[in-house]
Amino acid sequence: MKKARRKSCQRERIFQVIKESGDHPTALQVYESLRREMPSLSLGNVYRNIAILLEEGRIQGGEFGSGTVRYDAVTRSHYHFVCERCGSVSDFAMPPQEEITEAARRLSPHRISGHTIRFFGVCAGCAAKKGSIQP
Repeated sequence: MKKARRKSCQRERIFQVIKESGDHPTALQVYESLRREMPSLSLGNVYRNIAILLEEGRIQGGEFGSGTVRYDAVTRSHYHFVCERCGSVSDFAMPPQEEITEAARRLSPHRISGHTIRFFGVCAGCAAKKGSIQP
């Protein structure tokens, strides 16, 4: 049985920052965005509250090639775009392709529950900068 947790103002603000962010922030980025507003907040508090949000299923975490976990409040199945220049991560507006999961189930002896896709390239912001090379 899951332990009932008290509502926490810090946790709710951390959740809001992750939810309102379009770039899948790291714990350090969440901390940096809240430290002036919440002087008593520590990086440890951020990590502990993120762990609770993950446990509750309110957010998900993923590593996108930088070695650092980034967080996302969109917990339904969806794809991502990762910029190879600036490292930004954003949701990719493409409906999940369930036929990929079904094909994997047919081909594998494992119990496949789903899949994820990450597209890599140069984001529009980096491409617009002077000296940009075309992909």
